[in-house]
Amino acid sequence: MRSIRLTAVFAAAATVLALAPAGASAAHNQKLGIGSCRLTELAEPHIVISGESAQVFGALLCGTTSVGQTVTVYEHAAGGALQVLGAVTTGAGGFYSIVAPALSTNTTFYATTAALHSPTRIVKVSPQVSLNGPPENKAITTGRRGAVIFSGIVSPADAGAEIVLQRENSSSFEEWHVIQRSIVSRAGAYSFTHVFSGPGTANIRVVVRAHRKVSVRGVSNTLSYTISQAQNPALTLNTSGTPIASGQSATLTGVVAGAVSQPVTLWSRTASSVFAVAAKGTTDSTGKYTFTQTPLQNTIYRVSSGAVNSALLVEGVKFVLTANASSTTVPSGGTLTFSGKVAPAIAGHVIYLQRENTGGGPFNVVDVSTVAADGTYSITHAIFGSGKAVFRIKIPGGPNNQASSSSLFNIEITPALPILGPLPQSKLPGEGQV
Repeated sequence: MRSIRLTAVFAAAATVLALAPAGASAAHNQKLGIGSCRLTELAEPHIVISGESAQVFGALLCGTTSVGQTVTVYEHAAGGALQVLGAVTTGAGGFYSIVAPALSTNTTFYATTAALHSPTRIVKVSPQVSLNGPPENKAITTGRRGAVIFSGIVSPADAGAEIVLQRENSSSFEEWHVIQRSIVSRAGAYSFTHVFSGPGTANIRVVVRAHRKVSVRGVSNTLSYTISQAQNPALTLNTSGTPIASGQSATLTGVVAGAVSQPVTLWSRTASSVFAVAAKGTTDSTGKYTFTQTPLQNTIYRVSSGAVNSALLVEGVKFVLTANASSTTVPSGGTLTFSGKVAPAIAGHVIYLQRENTGGGPFNVVDVSTVAADGTYSITHAIFGSGKAVFRIKIPGGPNNQASSSSLFNIEITPALPILGPLPQSKLPGEGQV
């Protein structure tokens, strides 16, 4: 592989020299003092999601003759032909930069100027994976009658790649296990029909394994649901809405069949507790009852009246999330800091920075951090590309609370900074158990 790359580099350099006017090569070499010069190159970030951009940059290190020289940047997409990405002129300090837009497969880059050539760099491309399911505020029930469909598209369409439907463990966060497996179709589509067997909260995502067209796994967005039992007609239990924000109130209502002015008891438990009495009341002349609750975390309720019990009802409680960006503009290769606060505060809970894919596609996780004990968080992220980009903060659901997303940040990416060294790479979600 190394010999093939070197052959390509020398061939490209020979092409550049051959196209130059007669005598230009020798004159340019003499001007640059090739023997003491060096051409560097970096490509950032090392991994992008299909449709995103990468930035190729470096410097011509050649003393006082470094400025104003033409550098030609080449790209070679896996399965494609070697081609010129563009030619740029070195600026102060010999710096050059160019944006490689809309990558869809692993791509190798290098640069040349006269007889100099840079090291070869590769940017790996992860597939874009969408996940569609019922609305997150839709009541889902257990059993076959409550079966739901999860579907989406993998781009590029890597037919035959394994795709797994995952659910987060109910006792911890960011520990994912497989609940179903399938294969990506020729058109890039997939679909799962899933039956939830027990009540509770469910955080769902899909992961597509590396296959022919991509060498990096793809992870979808995450959907959060509450799953309750089918109603008991003898004693029903409903909620005014789910999920609610932490600290908001929910009105729980129902009917006890044939019960006039009869006592009713509301029981509740969370992920870390057992059922206990939450409130007591009495039915009216038609058997109706009402309770008002203000849960701070996901809570399972049931109502009893004499020997009759209602089905289990899950009230999802969303995190309350604030978010700010340090600026609305950033030069390509520069950093922005996204910060804010989460309530309830759960120390160590992961929090995502997401970027909307080019063309208004799904939001993809581009960086990961954790929440501090006081609920604050901060994510400093290097941003590449050009033009406009849309970001948001999302705290995924966990055993205690449902997911919540911030408002959108519209960021303008301006021409590149003179970056001459590698940048720290972003953290991404783990693959989980696949």
